[in-house]
Order: sequence, then C-alpha cells, then structure tokens
Amino acid sequence: MSLGVLVIASFAMIHLIPGDPLRQMLGPTAPKELVAQRRAALGLDDPLPAQFLHYVEKLAHGDLGTSFFSSQPVGDIIAQGLPNTLSLAVLATFVALIVAIPLGMWGAVRTHRGRRPGTEAAFTALTGAAVAIPEYLYGLALLLVFSLGLGLLPPAGLTGPTSYLLPAAALSLAPAAMIARLARVETLRELDTDYMRLAHAKRLPPLRLYGRHLLPNTLTATLTMGGLLLGGLITGSVLVENVFAWPGLGRRTVEAITQKDYPVAQAMILVYGALVLVVNFVVDLVLGLLDPKSGPGSRTSAPSRPGPAPVPHKAPPPVPRKEG
Repeated sequence: MSLGVLVIASFAMIHLIPGDPLRQMLGPTAPKELVAQRRAALGLDDPLPAQFLHYVEKLAHGDLGTSFFSSQPVGDIIAQGLPNTLSLAVLATFVALIVAIPLGMWGAVRTHRGRRPGTEAAFTALTGAAVAIPEYLYGLALLLVFSLGLGLLPPAGLTGPTSYLLPAAALSLAPAAMIARLARVETLRELDTDYMRLAHAKRLPPLRLYGRHLLPNTLTATLTMGGLLLGGLITGSVLVENVFAWPGLGRRTVEAITQKDYPVAQAMILVYGALVLVVNFVVDLVLGLLDPKSGPGSRTSAPSRPGPAPVPHKAPPPVPRKEG
C-alpha cells in the first residue's frame, strides 16, 4: 500500500511542476518541429494516464528510465550517489546519538528533583533553539567559520575523511538537540524508580551507577528516535549536500527538479521514500527485539504470565461420634 502511494506521488509531484522539460533541454529558440519530434520520441505527448501506465510498467521490470539531459541511465546515477548519501546520513545519526545521550543524561542528573533551575532553563532554551534552526543554515555557518574563515577543513566535495566533518556536523546538530531533550526526560523518569534508589543507597561508583544501571533502561525510546531521525536525515541531506557540493543524491535531485528531468526526479523521489519506509521498518524490528512488549499487537497476542496455582482447600476430617 505504501509503495503504491509512493509510486503515484513520485509521478504526480514532478508533473505538477509548471514548465516544459523539452524547452528546458533544447532551449527557448529551438524550432517547434524539433520540439514536437523530441516530445513524441520521449512519449510526452501521450495523455497522463498513458504515461503513468508506461512508467509503472517500466518500474515493474526494474527500469528507472534515462535522463533527458545526460542520456545516462537513472539506475547508474542512483548507484553513484546513494552510497555517499547513506554514509553521510549514518555518520550524522551516529554523531547525534553519541553527543545527545550523555548530554541528556547529564542534564537530567544535574536538574533532578528541581535542583539547579538555571541549568534546566539553559538546557531547555539552548536545545530548543538548536532544534529550530534548519540544517542548511548550520551548513552555511560551519562553512564560513571553519572553511572560508579558518581554512581548517575542505569547503566542498568529497576529497577525503575530513570532507565528512562539516556536512555531518550540519546534519547532526538539530537531531542531537532533539534526542538530548528526549534522553533527559527518559533519564528523569528512571531516576525516580526503585532500582535507582537502591543503587544510590549502595553508594555505587558513578560510572557503574549511570553506565551500567541507568543507561540501558533509557536507550529504548532514544534509539527509536535515532532510527526515525535517520530516515529524516536521508531526506534532509538534500539541502546540506547542495551547500557542500556533496556528490550524493541531493544535488542530482535539485538539478533534476530544476531542469524538469522527469525520469531522474521521479526516481529520486521514489528512492528517498523507499529508504524512509525501509528505515522505519527496521526501527520497528529492532524495537521489538529490545522491548518485546512494545511490538505490534503485543497487548493482545502476548501471553500473560501464569500466576501461582490456587491451593486446594482441604476440609477438616470428620469428628467421630461417641456412642452411648
């Protein structure tokens, strides 16, 4: 069902964009005869229902089409850019989790039971502001400071491991702030549980107290959010990739939409949507393994634990009657 809606959306969205792709490709001064001939060759003079059926038929055979402008198979374009986009999104998710979970736990421990209200206000204000700033603005700021200003990192392209630092930081800052807020809430809830009170009473070392006892019980919701953010980072990397001229799918997506390159734009929308569906499915599977009670249908299908068997009531032995 979701894939069917995605196929329809990928076709409809690009055809709703105003403009003629052939005029974009051949130029405004191209003869009308050449435009008409090219339009007929590409099947763009067919009615939209016929074009959609042809599009679905090619998809069923694994054919994503050929670019109007470069005449390059769309499958090759995706194969070239997808690994770079995925590697950047996965790295940004990893960085966000590594930074956000300790930060959220620290904020919870420092402000537990109303202590240090100034720290709580600063934490809430800073993380709220960080979530509100778009990724591309982070990218522009990081580019101006660390590349153009200080000259420490490469400004664009993929030239080595250091090329990942600025785009990954731009992508991870807002998700890190969001996960930190969630981790703080989860940690505050766990700090008031009986097992944490008992651990405090035993005067365990901080590393064992928070790392061994507290951390595993706060990870379920936090990792779930991290997995969902991975899907968002894959699609959100489009603008960041354009800021840093990253050789991923984002640049080709913007170019295809701007040029009205129907086959490439449709395929990019389809790939991004499919990636989000796959990530959400994997997150559900991982969440079910970590916490079976949170799996789908667990409230109705999970067997309840058997209680203690009832002890049968034994009647007292009859008292013999005395005769006589």
